[in-house]
Amino acid sequence: MDLSIIVVSYNTRDLTLAALASATRSMADSGLAYEVMVVDNASPDGSAEAVRRAFPDVALIANAENRGFAAANNQGLAASSGRHVVLLNPDTEVLDDALAQLVRFLDEHSDAGACGPSLVYADGSFQHNAFRFPGLAQTFLDLVPLHWRVMESRFNGRYPRSAYERGRPFPIDHPLGACLMVRRQVMDQVGRLDEGYFMYVEEIDWCRRIKDAGWSIYCVPQARVVHHAGQSTGQFRDAMFVALWQSRLRYFDKYHGAAWRWAVRRVIRLGLWRAARRTRHGNLSGEELARRLAAYAQVRAWCDQ
Repeated sequence: MDLSIIVVSYNTRDLTLAALASATRSMADSGLAYEVMVVDNASPDGSAEAVRRAFPDVALIANAENRGFAAANNQGLAASSGRHVVLLNPDTEVLDDALAQLVRFLDEHSDAGACGPSLVYADGSFQHNAFRFPGLAQTFLDLVPLHWRVMESRFNGRYPRSAYERGRPFPIDHPLGACLMVRRQVMDQVGRLDEGYFMYVEEIDWCRRIKDAGWSIYCVPQARVVHHAGQSTGQFRDAMFVALWQSRLRYFDKYHGAAWRWAVRRVIRLGLWRAARRTRHGNLSGEELARRLAAYAQVRAWCDQ
């Protein structure tokens, strides 16, 4: 088996079906042996049954509860057998032979432990998929966006668009987990995803361990994937904000020393204060405002621990 495709779904029935259709089209004429595995996290919208009907050859794991993104991916990874594995979000659509291109790239570059494609939005416009590991400046900018030139710069963990436009693979710290391919040899060496992350940041943690083990990670711009960003998580915006920062704090605590952890908590508190001030002067309704401020307060409380 050359490739195992792992898709974790939660309440994204139509998007999941589209993602599966695009993935199988992408691999159809590749000459590669592949398997597709879907892990459904107890979706209330009938996602599991829809997959079972539309794709009877797909290996389906239907969880009785929402186990989280990392744990559900690990279920698929544990049951997989491919030389390479790819985590593919349900809000993606694979263009042309993108997955086969990523397999060929890993096969031709022995130093590469993982890789990701270039991502585009549904209208074909550019979307970043090459990032540096998060630092203090990027953490602040996540809460307090500044001028677009700053947001597009290395200060915000971005690689220049010219790197994508040259069309050649280039080394990065990590891609998004929307489409992340990993060599099985690497997974066997560093382990699977850290299930301490319920969702968010688990792919950054995985890539950090991969690079710490001496492997390189690349963006392969020729391989293109549509990413309908935030379709499954956008349903619970404030809860997802809390989950995001809980995961980020776990990551910071795992990989940084005491002084850095103290500094990043001061940065987050400052960013939250600025964000709350901006929110209070916005146009949110009373209930929406209360939920948003409560989310900020929850993250601020963690920073005080």
